Amino acid sequence: MRIAVIVFPAKKNSAAKNFPPWAASLARGMEAMGHRVELMDGYGGELRGLPGYDYLALLTEPRSFLSGKIPPAISAALASSGSLGRKKGAAFIKKKGPFSMRALSRLMALMEKEGIIINWSDLILNPAQAEALGKRIGG
Repeated sequence: MRIAVIVFPAKKNSAAKNFPPWAASLARGMEAMGHRVELMDGYGGELRGLPGYDYLALLTEPRSFLSGKIPPAISAALASSGSLGRKKGAAFIKKKGPFSMRALSRLMALMEKEGIIINWSDLILNPAQAEALGKRIGG
């Protein structure tokens, strides 16, 4: 299966092709299961080809420790990436503070608004757990 792992770090300038370890671990877990995985920078404007993927996994983190807000660029990036209706997807939030579940629900709402069918969502605690999650995804 062809999977796009799209990463939106909390701060835009931290995305410059230096993916967080938890994002790289998630992609590594998916690759271990035989999937073709492409790790993408959500801020990089390379999201036009998303309709060509079988599965979309979005990863982000809350904007601050005491916030349940996610980066606002996510909704604009999804809206401009083409028709994503009826695509399967997963939503992941890096756990950071007490409102991480609120951030996860906001991410899921944005994805569903674009027509993505979410069949997996979770909080990521560390890179080891992210790799284990990657091995269970894609069905």
